[in-house]
Amino acid sequence: MADVARLAGVSHQTVSRVVNDHPNLRPETRERVQRAIEQLGYRPNTAARALVTRRSGTIGVIGSKSGYWGPSTVHRTVQAAARAAGFFVSSVNLPALTRTEVVDAIDHLRSQGVEGVVLIAATDEALDVARSHQAAGLPVVVVEGDETKARWTVGVDQVRGAAMATEHLLGLGHTEIVHIAGPQSWTEARARLAGYQEAMYSAGLRPAPPLIGDWSARSGFALGCDDIVARHDVTAVFCANDQMALGLLRALHESGRRVPEDVSVVGFDDIPEAAFLIPPLTSVRQDFGAVGRRAIEILRAVIEGQTPPESLISPELVVRTSSVVPPVRK
Repeated sequence: MADVARLAGVSHQTVSRVVNDHPNLRPETRERVQRAIEQLGYRPNTAARALVTRRSGTIGVIGSKSGYWGPSTVHRTVQAAARAAGFFVSSVNLPALTRTEVVDAIDHLRSQGVEGVVLIAATDEALDVARSHQAAGLPVVVVEGDETKARWTVGVDQVRGAAMATEHLLGLGHTEIVHIAGPQSWTEARARLAGYQEAMYSAGLRPAPPLIGDWSARSGFALGCDDIVARHDVTAVFCANDQMALGLLRALHESGRRVPEDVSVVGFDDIPEAAFLIPPLTSVRQDFGAVGRRAIEILRAVIEGQTPPESLISPELVVRTSSVVPPVRK
């Protein structure tokens, strides 16, 4: 640090203020010090910095080993955003999102001195654990959490996204629309169901009872075989994620029901494969990169005692050829 101070023509304390992102510095001074840091290849001693600032500079990230596209993508983007923001990341992947697993994970991270946690596990049990640790003074930002159950949450507006998908089908002329929902212990699944129901009620229609899946293609296939293929009154299905839509597509194909000629199908998430399914799948796109960056922005603001930014991110409906006007009834 002394070499940086000498090259920049400033004091040792000024270099320390730049390294620690102190706000009360003249822009030209900050720029001169940063040029000296880059020229000398200086890297702060993080252990010494932690002793001085009494901050570890480390955050925890908790996710699951489910392999689902949304949570796994958010996990990667949160870690990348955290590193870009100057944090070290301690990551925990849980085999199951039970209360015991989440409690143990947060306790493990607290023992490492993390300054906060991003929890990518918006189940009811995980939210209860997050709320208890928030009350105990540890900032916990829950991805896709229920804003009524957790103090700090971030995610795509699930209700709006589901309403957009349903309104798209309604706008095409469909009235018999079934929703294949996710497990109702997940806040995202309940929000998507609520969005579907709100759109149906707003159109003056009674929403059909939801068919409950478990996010997997297998459950979408099973529900399609057991409930959808025999119902010739149903002209459209909104699935709570693309994996269940994929399973439904196979069930409809094997039954001889054509998509989209007989049944329109809309998914949620817009996984990379959605555009290459047969037919290409209409889906609600979630900007997981924005979710990861926003999670870190909120956590950093909370840690530093500032006002967190807006927590909800707008979804986007990507229309493809799996959804068209309903067939003409003879």
